[in-house]
Amino acid sequence: MPKDATSGPVSALFGVIKPSGPTSMSVVNDVKTLVASSPLFVEGSKLAEKAKQGGKSRKARRDAVKIGQGGTLDPLADGVLVIGVGKGTKKLSEFLDCVKEYRTTCLLGCETDTYDSEGKQVRAAPWHHVTREQVEKALEQFRGEIEQVPPIFSALKMDGMPLYDYARKGIPLPRPIEKRKVTVHELELVEWLGSDHSFRLPEKKFSTEEKEAMEKALQGMDSNVSIKDEPEQEVPSENPPTAFVLRMKVSGGTYVRCIVHDLAHKLGSAGHVVTLQRSRQGRFALEPKEEGDRACVSWDIFKVALADEGPVDDEGHKEWEREVLSKLEVV
Repeated sequence: MPKDATSGPVSALFGVIKPSGPTSMSVVNDVKTLVASSPLFVEGSKLAEKAKQGGKSRKARRDAVKIGQGGTLDPLADGVLVIGVGKGTKKLSEFLDCVKEYRTTCLLGCETDTYDSEGKQVRAAPWHHVTREQVEKALEQFRGEIEQVPPIFSALKMDGMPLYDYARKGIPLPRPIEKRKVTVHELELVEWLGSDHSFRLPEKKFSTEEKEAMEKALQGMDSNVSIKDEPEQEVPSENPPTAFVLRMKVSGGTYVRCIVHDLAHKLGSAGHVVTLQRSRQGRFALEPKEEGDRACVSWDIFKVALADEGPVDDEGHKEWEREVLSKLEVV
């Protein structure tokens, strides 16, 4: 327990283990609901003033303290989400560019507009031919400093318009999407699932009109672009397509979904992300193992507290506060 954190209020950083499903913003807002009424983070005078309002405004209570997060995780993703409270919010920018670690599952057989299982099928491709050895060999091309092209279905803007608007409206891109240099420090295949899994291809598929619109957009930078399904040469199988799990340690700004998408292309197939876990964000990790590492707070701790914060202990702390105290970094 940090030496100077027990008396409060403090400014701090701590990691939360975000579950798959909710947005990062909703997680931050839920945590803020608890933090904004805690003497660990808010001055007694402010808590007293809020108490005078008789709980009429939940928003006003949350505004008693500044809080933010150091790098958004998609709803599909789970894992480390760094939270900053008070002056800790000024330290959050360092977690945008820090080294991160991920564990992700790739499902072959099709690619989607979002490069993950939340999107629609854009193109189907063969997958029976892909072997574990081929994947391990192809990974060599993705280690070190590489260039990535962000997906066209992203919020990045070109000439003031989001890329996804070009794709949806069939407007040719005025120029190629700018490539980004990133560094892949470590990349390995950690589990070969084959067809022994419960993942399935997305049921929603691009219509002919949606494919044509996306083609027109991409033809703005390559006139030869064509989005067509590739027939499977093997006899149709009732088994689901091959899946495998990758672990990677990457620089800030790396698109994990792009690595999976581009890797599948190198394998002569198509693929997308079906699970994504951030296991490390800077010094905050699911499994601390390096000097200076800090463990993260389970989301279940906050979930229980949101329903009922429970009693205080002899030191005046509630269970969720004790858990955060044991893992926070005072700023």
